[in-house]
Amino acid sequence: MRKRGLIGAEVEIRVPFFDVDSIHVVWHGHYVKYLEQARCELLDQLGHNYDAMRASGYAWPVIDLHLRYAQPAQFGQRLTVRAELVEWENRLKINYLILDTASGTRLTRATSEQVAVCIETREMQLASPAVFVDAVRRKLQSLEIPA
Repeated sequence: MRKRGLIGAEVEIRVPFFDVDSIHVVWHGHYVKYLEQARCELLDQLGHNYDAMRASGYAWPVIDLHLRYAQPAQFGQRLTVRAELVEWENRLKINYLILDTASGTRLTRATSEQVAVCIETREMQLASPAVFVDAVRRKLQSLEIPA
């Protein structure tokens, strides 16, 4: 059973022609681009996007990424991509769903993990920097969810 996130975001995408192959289904590598759009929306909602991460002195490289394809997305199809933050104290773990917007049918499920790396020293941090954890706590408080 997948862990549900307390904080989530979603974006809608219409599959463009340049993302599909010769049989008009989305090439598997483009799904990562869709996940990134939802992840950026999630970070924007936290008030701690990639620009803020860099300004705080940390980069957050992806260290693990898993995708499970259930059904292919097709040219012109409208997709809803959901991202949910499920872990943040020691790493950034996000669960994703890509759904057909019209029917709600699940097309893809994914998970990504990122860790904080000090930009100056290039050392991986064993715990998420306080500046990021504080941003998550502020968002949880604004949603009236205990941190």
